[in-house]
Amino acid sequence: MKREILINAAQRETRVAILEDDQLVELMIDRPDNRRMVGDIYLGKVEAVLPGIQAAFVQIGTEKSAFLHASDLVFDEGDDDDEEDEESDDDEEQDASPRGRRAKAPPIQDVLKRGQDIIVQVSKEPISTKGPRVTAQVSLAGRFVVYMPFASRVGVSRKIGERAERQRLREQVQAVLPPDSGGVIVRTVGEDVTQETFKREITTLIQQWKKIKRKSHFQHAPALVHRETSLTRGLIRDLFSTKIDGLQVDSKQVYNEIAEYLRGIAPELTERVKLYEDTVPIFDKAGIEPEIRDLFKRRCDLPSGGYLIIEQTEALVSVDVNSGRYTGKKDPEKTIFKTNTEAARELARQLRLRDIGGIIVCDFIDMETKANRDKVLQELRMNLSRDRARTKAFAVSDLGLIEMTRQRVRASHYQNMTEFCSVCAGTGRVFTPESTMRRFERSVRRMASDGKKDSLIVKVHPEVALYVLEHEHDLIHKLEKSVGFSLDVRDDPLLKPDEFKLVVKGAERDVTQQYAMA
Repeated sequence: MKREILINAAQRETRVAILEDDQLVELMIDRPDNRRMVGDIYLGKVEAVLPGIQAAFVQIGTEKSAFLHASDLVFDEGDDDDEEDEESDDDEEQDASPRGRRAKAPPIQDVLKRGQDIIVQVSKEPISTKGPRVTAQVSLAGRFVVYMPFASRVGVSRKIGERAERQRLREQVQAVLPPDSGGVIVRTVGEDVTQETFKREITTLIQQWKKIKRKSHFQHAPALVHRETSLTRGLIRDLFSTKIDGLQVDSKQVYNEIAEYLRGIAPELTERVKLYEDTVPIFDKAGIEPEIRDLFKRRCDLPSGGYLIIEQTEALVSVDVNSGRYTGKKDPEKTIFKTNTEAARELARQLRLRDIGGIIVCDFIDMETKANRDKVLQELRMNLSRDRARTKAFAVSDLGLIEMTRQRVRASHYQNMTEFCSVCAGTGRVFTPESTMRRFERSVRRMASDGKKDSLIVKVHPEVALYVLEHEHDLIHKLEKSVGFSLDVRDDPLLKPDEFKLVVKGAERDVTQQYAMA
């Protein structure tokens, strides 16, 4: 598979696109006013300890306090020599926290007190109404290893599958890791690294941790004591290897930074980095700009004519598969199977591309044979395996749904790059003109029942006014006779499509809120 990285660097925004076989599969965006926080280390101050949910809120200087769960505290993990398969390499997120721990976390109220200072690392950025999530189990990512000062073992990335190779790497690292200095996870790109390289990087990361601890002694909480590397550097460190065919960047400054960084960590890769100097914008040249523009569309078309409908809600993401114009030839089961197989491939790509995380429920078209259902699930899992975020897809449920989860460490592109519509308040829909007029009618009758006889000026959106003229031209006259006072309807283009205002004529007093209950 051909893999390529394109970097479009502007003054106020850096965009990174990852292409596989010339198809866009991943997009990362970094802006100065919305920089990435995952991996940043803070000296925080405990604001509140909540034994009922075994969690604490820690002030780290962000708008909302960070959430710290008891399981993310530093505590004795017990004997875990058999847990090698629980280790993972999370690439960009560098979440190297131990998993599958046998030791139970102590009660949080026995460990933390209000007002206490604590060193924490951001593991999940603020999303929607929630503040960041942090962990006290700090980890520092290098190119080949992740160093964990509070751990006590050597692990190997799950993506290195051969047991003999895993054991060889573990022994290599154990030989150069100073005693009682912490734990290490060997990353996927460290598979062919020499023992001397491991030693050099581990020594650098240990020194870095010592500097962070020293810095925290001279700071007053809350304070940032270590900032994770930039998007571009982090990408080069975590992803750029011999498996990437090439990297193109359209900024001379960023090109020089990448070249200098590579000379220090992987000089053999510098020839794969090219400065893009064409007058045509780099993303336009690659033909991916239209796809980025359409990133938030609900509908996503499939090659054969079917399509996906992707809906993001507060609780989960729902995906519906439709056959569309594809009707096949004779066998309906084959038609459905082909559409579902294409949908499984595209769903995995769209989740990466849109950076969607959390709970995802996909309603594939019903298939009669279990063999076909299993094949579609296998196709989905195979395509999800290319994702750098952790994913898990469960078997087809009794309702014919496939439920899955995808690791979420930051808000999706949809949440980061869009905002609530001032007209529909984020619902995506507004009341029809007919519904708006019924709400207006109820408000006027409510006012009449209150004994009011003031003549009103009724302001509505031009589309609603046009609807009244064309479909309910006698409404106002009948309503005036019923309530006993005059109504003067006027269009106001400054109103929302489903908004109206009731203003007392002469006094210019707005009584909308008083009577427009529904």
